[in-house]
Amino acid sequence: MLQLYHLHRLALLSLFITLPTQAELLPDRQKIDTWLNQLGGSNSFDESKTIDWGLLPGPFYTPEMGIGVGTALVGLYRIDKSDKITQPSSIGLSGFASSTGAFGVNFTNYNFIDHDQWRLFVSGTLNNIPTYYWGKGYAAGKNDHNKEKYHSQEFQITPRALYRLTDATYIGVGWNFSSINASDPDEGAKRYFQQAEGGRSVINSGISAYFSYDTRDFLPNAHHGQTFETIYTYFSPNLGSDTRFQSTQLQYAYYHVLTEKTVVALDNYARFTTGDVPWSQLSLLGNSNRMRGYYEGRYRDNNIFTTQLELRHKLDWRHGIVGWVGTGTMSDTPSELGEGHWLPSIGAGYRFEFKPRMNVRLDFGVGRNSTGFYFQVGEAF
Repeated sequence: MLQLYHLHRLALLSLFITLPTQAELLPDRQKIDTWLNQLGGSNSFDESKTIDWGLLPGPFYTPEMGIGVGTALVGLYRIDKSDKITQPSSIGLSGFASSTGAFGVNFTNYNFIDHDQWRLFVSGTLNNIPTYYWGKGYAAGKNDHNKEKYHSQEFQITPRALYRLTDATYIGVGWNFSSINASDPDEGAKRYFQQAEGGRSVINSGISAYFSYDTRDFLPNAHHGQTFETIYTYFSPNLGSDTRFQSTQLQYAYYHVLTEKTVVALDNYARFTTGDVPWSQLSLLGNSNRMRGYYEGRYRDNNIFTTQLELRHKLDWRHGIVGWVGTGTMSDTPSELGEGHWLPSIGAGYRFEFKPRMNVRLDFGVGRNSTGFYFQVGEAF
């Protein structure tokens, strides 16, 4: 028996010795860099290419779409190859599909032309998302009994052209177009949309005027500088819109380097609407950029204000982490903004630098009785 016991010990010891260690099981950074290079994710910008592309898949979870998989396509380029001072132009394309049956594509493009004399920006989305409608106002969003299901089928595009007046001041014009259809609504949702401005299917088309003061060093991931932007949009049947209304959007963001690897970022945002505002164009308190953690579309009203403070820290290699706190409020009229309920938002996130200063982000946000997990390209603001 004693000999058998020793034989078992020797067999277990030899098995332990031949088993690969954790370091052997997990790929090292060099291997990961090699794999990423094959996907175009080298941590450098090859300016000789027309567009230096990179591709990266990743998981996500949001309150409105459940568990899903997204793919981020990121590109950096220079329109003028001789201009080494202006920040590079960038393009981001992300596709997604989720367990709820949601799928879609989001698109952003920043072009800096003629030594940043002109800026041509385009953003858009095409998606089909099973979602819910609670109604308008805080009281409607707070009550779970108001929750009614429908499918949101949306196409939206927002091109804009900005001209530099001084070193950091820009003015411009743009177009805001969206087509949203609420298909397969529950009986309760049908009643909502019958009473709502615009009905179940709404086309919104308006012309925008832009004013921007912007000293940020790199728009997708600023380390220092500040921006103040005002966007006024006039929607009219003469421009192809179903209803006549106006929206005014204000944003102030500030970025400050605390240490070589740490940045603090502040974002204040407000949106006001007046006129015959359709349900699809009410201001939303909660999405992947602001008030993260809330179901997008649960809290909506004519006017909103949000503020958030985010701490961003770069770890070694490609890794980074963030943490944020924020709050927001909503109202029917501008004079009542701030007098009603304030909702909190807090969260933390992971950053992976896929291209220089271009991060893929995984954020986990917590709101009041609500959470969300987000996978996207670029910072929240």
